Amino acid sequence: MSTSTSPSSHALPRWTLWAPLAAWLILALSRIIPAEGFAIAFVAAALAGSVFAAVHHAEVIAHRVGEPLGTLVLAVAVTIIEVALIVSVMLSAGPEKAGLARDTVFAAVMIVCNGIVGLCLLVGGWKHGEQDFQGRGASKALAVLAALSVLSLVMPNYLSAMPGPQLSTSQLAFAGVSSLVLYGVFVFVQTVRHRNYFLSPGSTDETGHAAPPPSGRVTVTSVIFLLASLVAVVLLAKLLSPAVERGVHNVGAPPATVGIVIAALVLLPEGLAAVSAARANRLQTSMNLALGSALASIGLTIPTVAAVFIWTGGRIDLGIGGMETVLLALTLFISSLTLSTGRTTVLQGAVHLSLFAAYLFLSVTH
Repeated sequence: MSTSTSPSSHALPRWTLWAPLAAWLILALSRIIPAEGFAIAFVAAALAGSVFAAVHHAEVIAHRVGEPLGTLVLAVAVTIIEVALIVSVMLSAGPEKAGLARDTVFAAVMIVCNGIVGLCLLVGGWKHGEQDFQGRGASKALAVLAALSVLSLVMPNYLSAMPGPQLSTSQLAFAGVSSLVLYGVFVFVQTVRHRNYFLSPGSTDETGHAAPPPSGRVTVTSVIFLLASLVAVVLLAKLLSPAVERGVHNVGAPPATVGIVIAALVLLPEGLAAVSAARANRLQTSMNLALGSALASIGLTIPTVAAVFIWTGGRIDLGIGGMETVLLALTLFISSLTLSTGRTTVLQGAVHLSLFAAYLFLSVTH
């Protein structure tokens, strides 16, 4: 499947409509036929089709509303669904999944800041040489990401109110509220107060449109099918999760690997859209998508999970380990160097991808 069709087209490609419908058909059949053995292949294929359809419909909506608001569409929509998946798995599994939110959020940060950003810089730099983006906006996004990451994922290890990597009820409430407020302020700055910081360098188009936007009918259709695709992605991912957990157990990988798989599945639509934008020499859109999705992952996941587990009285582990803390610090430091100049080459992409490879390797072997 390809997402190369122009988002301003007056007609949506048929496959972007059929893929989500096929996914929902397979979900319905899964209630009759267990998703085991050969049936897993159909579930995986439906998941892939839904991901590509979600990317295309998100691009249509983003083109309609303009930048930088358009890049928030997919980031926020996917993160809301990610939160629903995390909470449902944690509530159904009990205390043994107390660290799933932490593992998934940390994996999302590493996948975005090193995997997606690195691939965007490598692909874009390989095709276009040097690429430009707004360093002012990117540095502000990184500052918010650093604050949210440290307060939510590192600080719980250094507090004594609760044993282990946990927060007390009041601390958890503070972490949730502060994360939500900080993310809300960032969205206000990105879309209203300093919107020009997140537009392509030299852009004079106040609407953010590079071509005539799609019609209202096409946009409404894309909204409906984007939601259908995203929900299908999460339900299919949840359907595949037992097979993933069995595979993780069979290869002897740590339990945190499940969080990596969940984050990778959920972030796949955003990752594909970001790489596609970098390849089209729209690195600003790539940075908006990547950093925005990382911020949404923490800024929306932590408050929601905190509220749910304060209400239910369940256990939630947030503090990451020593190896993860070092990787997070190195990632934030390297990202600050990458985003400081507003110009990138394949070298920065290679550095970020090397950090991502180290994260994957150490997560499986440590």
